[in-house]
Amino acid sequence: DFLKRMHCVAYRVTKMECLDLPEIREEIRRIELEPTAMKMYRELEEDCYTELKSSEVSAPNVLTKLLRLSQLTGGHLTDDEHKTTAVSLAKLDALSDIIDSAIEENQKIVVMARFVAEMDAIQEMLEKKGIGYATVRGGVKDRSEEVRRFQEDPECRVFIGQIAAAGVGLTLTAAHIMVFYSLSYSSSDWDQAKARIHRAGQKQDCLYIYLIAKG
Repeated sequence: DFLKRMHCVAYRVTKMECLDLPEIREEIRRIELEPTAMKMYRELEEDCYTELKSSEVSAPNVLTKLLRLSQLTGGHLTDDEHKTTAVSLAKLDALSDIIDSAIEENQKIVVMARFVAEMDAIQEMLEKKGIGYATVRGGVKDRSEEVRRFQEDPECRVFIGQIAAAGVGLTLTAAHIMVFYSLSYSSSDWDQAKARIHRAGQKQDCLYIYLIAKG
């Protein structure tokens, strides 16, 4: 009865139905981890299976191990003492090549990542290259100024966003290329992040590149 009453005065349309938006294309790039990183991944994976086979297992322990597997593919691993260690450069090297190509073609680019350590590594890489960037992550107070610089400053070529913090309410249409360095488990966060470049004001077709660790 409530739904009938509500639908008498309201209706729902999707973004695709009411906006004339450009096409989107998605590309998965499978990255080979270094042998040492892959060995660490397999050992951590085996630990997960061993724990699951035991008589008692807690959800937090399983989720922590899954989190570490995801961290490792992005190049970093955090131990029980919360110490973070760099273990791989495979994804960072792949991202570096993508950014270099975009800049050669005079394109801006958005990079989305899940973990702080990944964002730190990306920023350090950009600083070494002398490439201007803006960033929105947890703790950044002036989000609007970071977005303004990316949208308006020709020297600000890359936007680095933390998926959970930069996925809502930002317009990043100065770029039509978005790279997902890593992904969260939330599909809604993922969809919201994608919409930052695919929204009103975007004139070019959008390309989404996903960096996935092979195997």
